Amino acid sequence: MPRLTMLVVLAGLLGVGAPVYGQVVRTADATVRGLTASDFPRIKKLAENVYAYEDLNGSIDSNLAFTTNSLIVVTSDGVLVADGQGSVAKTKRLVDEVGKITTQPIRYVVICADHGDHIAGNSAFPSNVTFIAHPTSKALIERQAAAAAGRGGRGGAAGPGVPIPQETVSDKRVLMMGGTEMQILFLGRAHTGGDLHVYLPKEGILFMGEVFFNRLYPSVGGSRSGRPIEWIETITKAEAMKARIYVPDHGFVDSPEVLNEELVNFRGALENLVSEARRMHAAKVPLENAPRNINLGEFQYWYRAANNMPDAVRQVYLEIEGKLP
Repeated sequence: MPRLTMLVVLAGLLGVGAPVYGQVVRTADATVRGLTASDFPRIKKLAENVYAYEDLNGSIDSNLAFTTNSLIVVTSDGVLVADGQGSVAKTKRLVDEVGKITTQPIRYVVICADHGDHIAGNSAFPSNVTFIAHPTSKALIERQAAAAAGRGGRGGAAGPGVPIPQETVSDKRVLMMGGTEMQILFLGRAHTGGDLHVYLPKEGILFMGEVFFNRLYPSVGGSRSGRPIEWIETITKAEAMKARIYVPDHGFVDSPEVLNEELVNFRGALENLVSEARRMHAAKVPLENAPRNINLGEFQYWYRAANNMPDAVRQVYLEIEGKLP
């Protein structure tokens, strides 16, 4: 088969229309995008003084070769970072990259997602940083710190020495820095119990934390904290805001047009998951058998669908039965 024909076939499978050249390959898999480990981290300018930071979640040769993303907002009165990275070394690299952009200090770090791949490296931020989280996330980090202390200081799921957030946001907080308005929002539970967003109204940018994965199949996390049914409602609220660009916490930071489309597609993946799990539950299919009978349709080709779907089905069953905390 000629190479151009093969590229057209691949683009079709990944949801990209012809012509191939100049188009984005719609996948969260870094290797399919033709990227290597040396391409990371990557910084993308979203607006004046606003940047997205992409680093690899796992090694390039694993099935975790997708990005974990952070938001960087630079003002004349300091810097806000939304979500760190999954290790001290990776977060230190993020801090170093911020230092290349500006001499302004990092003043705030918003914990949009409280899982280890976003907070395990938080001790690498400057010691005078103020961490902001949802009350649920703060309580989780406190429990993990207490458990680590009980093990003689050895780290838990979030890693050793993760700082306890000093401030919390349970609904909305407007933060003004150097004339830049930043809204820290809780729109509802989704991937974690305390998912936060950071919204820049002037720029029309909504950093969604782990509420949005770009072409990565919905995951309920290693701690199984996700609530797929509520997750759909949370995304719907975000869509109603009509942001110019919706920035994902996992998957690539593509153009505003692509990301806005992919947010709708991600909601569609969740709706398919919930609908199919409800069908299995109504038919009294045992949970252990349900994943084998789920029809994912077009979403079966999404990155890590086979890995993430079984736990996600379990969560829908528990949500339906009212058994989640």
